[in-house]
Amino acid sequence: MKNKNLLIDKHKEIYGEVPELIIHSPGRVNLIGEHTDYNDGFVLPMAISLGIDLAISRIQDSEVISVYSLDKEKKIVSLYAYLMKSSGSDDWANYPIGVVKILQKHGHKFGGVRVSFTGSIPQGAGLSSSAALEVAVAYGIQQLYKLKIKDKDLAKYCQQAEQEVVGVRCGIMDQFTAKFGKAGNAFFLDCRSLDHRYIPLKLKSVGFIITNSNVSHKLSVSKYNERVFECEEAVKVLNEIKPGKSLRDYNMGDYEKSREFFTPEQKKRAFHVISENDRVIEAEKFLKNGDLKKFGQLMNDSHESLKLYYEVSCAELDWLVETAQNIEGCYGSRMIGAGFGGCTLTLIEKKAIPEYISKLKGYQEKFGLTAITYEVTPSDGVHKL
Repeated sequence: MKNKNLLIDKHKEIYGEVPELIIHSPGRVNLIGEHTDYNDGFVLPMAISLGIDLAISRIQDSEVISVYSLDKEKKIVSLYAYLMKSSGSDDWANYPIGVVKILQKHGHKFGGVRVSFTGSIPQGAGLSSSAALEVAVAYGIQQLYKLKIKDKDLAKYCQQAEQEVVGVRCGIMDQFTAKFGKAGNAFFLDCRSLDHRYIPLKLKSVGFIITNSNVSHKLSVSKYNERVFECEEAVKVLNEIKPGKSLRDYNMGDYEKSREFFTPEQKKRAFHVISENDRVIEAEKFLKNGDLKKFGQLMNDSHESLKLYYEVSCAELDWLVETAQNIEGCYGSRMIGAGFGGCTLTLIEKKAIPEYISKLKGYQEKFGLTAITYEVTPSDGVHKL
């Protein structure tokens, strides 16, 4: 494996030692269920082959945390990692440092580590490069120091790192998928209970195509946290008719009873989340039955809702989705991730993929950007190489 050999060589060059472990942690694509995870809702993700490859070794009798990014050709060293928070061009270091801080916060004791990593996930594309890195670091430290951490807790710790150190009020889906992904399967996840059910994907003549719009999003400076707040405010309105903790606790009947009391923004945000949860439940059924046509229609409906009611799409994403939807052999297409840029996901007959790719020339002509495509398959969660 090219990345493995490259990592070993670079780790030896930077640190003067062979790494003890090489780890792969996957990115993720969410088939349906967007902006529902931080509302305690339902999602239907899968891990993908794009991911983070990470080399790690122990530093005996030391608390030094050293992290080197092959992609950025930068090394961050912290004698007391829990005191450090990087900013500016080194803000990528907050992800591994955040993991260290949260592990320590929960009472896990371990020594220093030397880390080097590289990734195939395009950053800012909404494919969870940050969660893949967090889970890789947490898993590596756990394996090296034999820490007793339950699988679900490891995902929770990584979520806390992103929330408390990086400052993004993310849900659990990304980190959970990086830990629990399974080759050949997507899975239904209840983001409140963390119960999950694997769904075998029998694709054969069809494939999932990710298209990177190359409109980069920065979660911390986007309106992501604003959407979280708007949902919380909508729950306060709904609480007047029925007690609940999040939008997940309400149905369309509850929404209709409260709609006159919402602000315009609350009305739209609540409508999307409640209807999207319903779509995820339907989607699980259609995928299990192999009904890709009905599943694809749910993808289309999801995008329309994200565009009109959650207002997180953009002209570039809409163009990519509509172009795909107009091709014979396309079952469905939608934006994925936080929005405001990033990627689309298209379920399409493999024989129709060349036509779709050829039409992307129009994207560059219209927006001056190059759209990049990846065919992805459901892959395993974090593991040793």
